[in-house]
Amino acid sequence: MSLQNRITHIIKDPHLSAKQKSHYLALEAENSLDYVEVSAQALAAKQAGIICDMFEGHAPFKPRYVLPDYARYLSQGSDYLEMSPAQDFDDALNALMVLYHHVPSVTNIPVYLGQLDTLLMPFVSDTNEDAIYRKLTRFWILLDRTLPDAFMHVNIGPTDNIICRTLLRIDAELQQIAPNLTFMYDPLITPDDLLLQATNNICLCNKPHIANYPMHANSFDERGFGIVSCYNALPLAGGANTLVRLNLKQVAMQSSNITDFFERVLPYYCQLTYELIEARSAFLHQQSHFFDSFLVKEQLIEESRFSPMFGIYGMAEAVNILRGISNDSHSTPKTYGHHQEANALGLNISQALDQIVTTTPVTYGFNQRALLHSQSGISLDIDVTPGVRIPNGFEPDPISHIQALAQHHQYYPAGISDILSLDETIKANPQAMMQLCKGALSMGFREFTANVANTELMRVTGYMVKRSDLEKFSQCGSRTNTTGLAAEAAANTGMMQRKARVIAHEQAPICYE
Repeated sequence: MSLQNRITHIIKDPHLSAKQKSHYLALEAENSLDYVEVSAQALAAKQAGIICDMFEGHAPFKPRYVLPDYARYLSQGSDYLEMSPAQDFDDALNALMVLYHHVPSVTNIPVYLGQLDTLLMPFVSDTNEDAIYRKLTRFWILLDRTLPDAFMHVNIGPTDNIICRTLLRIDAELQQIAPNLTFMYDPLITPDDLLLQATNNICLCNKPHIANYPMHANSFDERGFGIVSCYNALPLAGGANTLVRLNLKQVAMQSSNITDFFERVLPYYCQLTYELIEARSAFLHQQSHFFDSFLVKEQLIEESRFSPMFGIYGMAEAVNILRGISNDSHSTPKTYGHHQEANALGLNISQALDQIVTTTPVTYGFNQRALLHSQSGISLDIDVTPGVRIPNGFEPDPISHIQALAQHHQYYPAGISDILSLDETIKANPQAMMQLCKGALSMGFREFTANVANTELMRVTGYMVKRSDLEKFSQCGSRTNTTGLAAEAAANTGMMQRKARVIAHEQAPICYE
């Protein structure tokens, strides 16, 4: 289809809003430009689907993810935005909403809204509990209606405070797809009743993610970090300049055996991945003038705190291919996620990737390095599993699931998430959800994420969609920008075939006479 025909198709689409049409038209304009210059080998690997640029555009003029220092902004105001420092709770909420509309991302909507309880607690002294609830409820609705994108992400915790508890209450009541939500958990700081409130929310609406705060904090510096988009961890006051991912399934298919995979093929395609990372980063940092923006001039972000994300996916298929097992039978006893030797091979691959990424310098990176990321998949992925996950529909019981994957998490500082698919009977026992979460984090999970069956809100890759929105999307579209991606994912990725499992009786069967 020609460019003119694609533009006409977008303009005449009856299910897109005017704003959604503007977004897609802008993508067409950018992608009409020549692609950033890379070698023929890198371009061939991209065209073959071995490496993927995540459709960030031919001429990257903004970072993929941006994490402003919102605390600095609230305390100093902004000359560019003509905003004075916040003086009270209403000032703070208003100021944040103003800045959110000036923070870019790959989606043109901010993917990081800040550690909201930490940001707002300095302003609550003159506001009573009922007023906080009413104001935050309106704020939560405003976010969803004016920035309708499920990749938009709020962080709360690990401390116990009225903002944290109130946002958990509101999120459970409203059950919106946006903002996405991560609750930071620290066993030395977070009380059990607060964690129970968060895990009870998962039972009700599959939110929030529960992040292993000490593990994440140890991966970054004293300036801090944030969880953005699906579950991606990045430096605060920085972000990700690009995300390029490597299809391990395709890498395995190019290998003659396991030794060939580790010694020749994996290093070769990692080299090409780095070539694409360097080319895309160079254009952003050297030609786009993004880092001349007010965000840098007012010290809300620092160029040196941006890093490329080196993503991987298709671990399950890669392991099975290397072991000579058909990927049509993921649940056989010898496959990834179910067999000790298969799981050990997968862990060896993660270790090899970690060795490559931590020793390979980049021109524009956090401490001159990219950050390894277990990428959660996109809506167009067919017959390949996100990150290091176990394929949908072939999940073992939840405890075996955790045991199979926990050791991988130490190697992916830019984010890793496994979706534990649970039967809805867990709603009657939220304590079991809390204990499962505690167990996963204590075993080394960087992020605990669960999807309880038959809830209105459901996890796609790491973001949320409403079942009812999926059902009516083909007839009338959606006001939210991410429903279309979720509809594609439902059709292509097998997410609707997740096997909901029960915790207790699968681990401790009892025969009653």
